[in-house]
Amino acid sequence: MEIAGGKMTRKKLQRLRCSVQNYDWGRIGRESHVARLFSLNSGLHVEEGKPYAEFWMGTHESGPSFVVESEENGTSFGSESVTLKSWISENPNVLGDKVVERWGCELPFLFKVLSVAKALSIQAHPDKELAKALHKLQPNVYKDGNHKPEMALALTEFEALCGFISLEELKRVLHDVPEIVELVGSEDVEQVLNVTEHDGEEKSKASLQSIFSRLMSANKSNISDKIDKLKIRLNMENKVRKLTDKERLVLCLEKQYPGDVGVISAFFLNYVKLNPGEALYLGANEPHAYICGECIEAMATSDNVVRAGLTPKHRDVKTLCSMLTYRQGFPEILAGVAVSPFIRKYIPPFDEFEVDSCVLPHGESTIFPAVPGPSIFLVTVGAGKMHIIDSCEEDKVTEGSVLFVPAYIEIKVTSLTELRMYRAGVNSKLFSAYELDYSGGR
Repeated sequence: MEIAGGKMTRKKLQRLRCSVQNYDWGRIGRESHVARLFSLNSGLHVEEGKPYAEFWMGTHESGPSFVVESEENGTSFGSESVTLKSWISENPNVLGDKVVERWGCELPFLFKVLSVAKALSIQAHPDKELAKALHKLQPNVYKDGNHKPEMALALTEFEALCGFISLEELKRVLHDVPEIVELVGSEDVEQVLNVTEHDGEEKSKASLQSIFSRLMSANKSNISDKIDKLKIRLNMENKVRKLTDKERLVLCLEKQYPGDVGVISAFFLNYVKLNPGEALYLGANEPHAYICGECIEAMATSDNVVRAGLTPKHRDVKTLCSMLTYRQGFPEILAGVAVSPFIRKYIPPFDEFEVDSCVLPHGESTIFPAVPGPSIFLVTVGAGKMHIIDSCEEDKVTEGSVLFVPAYIEIKVTSLTELRMYRAGVNSKLFSAYELDYSGGR
């Protein structure tokens, strides 16, 4: 079949060599699933004592993937000269014509695995308009001009701060945490306490923005003093009552980032605990911070982060406080939708990406139907075979295998042991007229 946007290439599963990020919040050495996946994927040894935070699969220049030629046994640790980005530029038909029409010769999503040992920064990702402006002003800090909606799918129990708590919860916080009142002053506190449900969303957002901005911009010495006071109070109260989950989290964050404004601002955010197989998604301009655990992550192809707490990195408090939506309420948790006996699909409200989770018992087979866009497959557990329907192409895959699958290719996967794998692709809602059949065929 001829596809617009470039020359035809032979149907082939393209094995990838991927990049790792050693951020200091990552799990250490062999405790990190990221370290194991990277080692198996690259053939490099895990360095004990070194943090392994993120395993990147995609085309972003901050962590590119490389196209490698597979040997007969399905592995190759040879030359890494061609990036996936440049290979796609030479073969844009692998993206499918709808993707090329929408995003040009660019893979629209970035696929990751995260191993989180301590909290990431309190942060948000800019929308497209702000991303372009920030990239133009500070290209060394904001690496690209794209937005970065994202979704985290828990591999283990996974904890995060995500979005602002409700108005009623915030009022309780201001009643129960006097250190916040001392930091921001009575005027902002009264403004929040006087808002009612009849005042409308905009007044609630305005009062939240005012008090949160005041907190995040407070004097560093004053913040440190109030956090010390908070710590002493909570440790004393722990002797006579059971602390709340949020209070215990705040004490944990204080040990990781003593004196940091992010410790006390955690009271403003929802504390989310995901079980394995649950996911949450984050749109542009929403505050969040991953706390601990391991997850699959998919996002638009970007590395833009605006930070304001729980980090030694560059902080841009003014930009963060001005960009947030100040939407309140608990985030939606996705359990995935079963599309076959072995595959669950996670579809966020973003065009760039979706994720499939596949758990295949020993000796079973399943079909990933042909779709009009590209896919990246990652094997996290076990071994199996990936076979292109209507082709003699077959690849043995094991833990750490990452493969790029061009558009319009139907895949059959057969397990040799229990097999766990994940697929990232363009959101299927973009191809709504294209019906998918997970039993085989279209």
